[in-house]
Amino acid sequence: MPFTCNIDSKGRTIRLIAGALTESTGVLLLVLRWQSVLSGDWPWFAGAGLAAGGLFMVLEGVFGWCAVRACGVKTPI
Repeated sequence: MPFTCNIDSKGRTIRLIAGALTESTGVLLLVLRWQSVLSGDWPWFAGAGLAAGGLFMVLEGVFGWCAVRACGVKTPI
């Protein structure tokens, strides 16, 4: 395993929940743009960014590893 666990169970739970909400919002934007409910290019970019960021947060929760903490920043959770 290339990652060393650097967050506890509370941090993992918060990242899983926040990641799922962020990813869901991104997917919702993509679906609304695909269905032409929203117009323009911004839903594609915002939706893709939110979905990718949410997936990364979910993976952080699954692996128990936080990228920000790995860079030396002390997060409160």
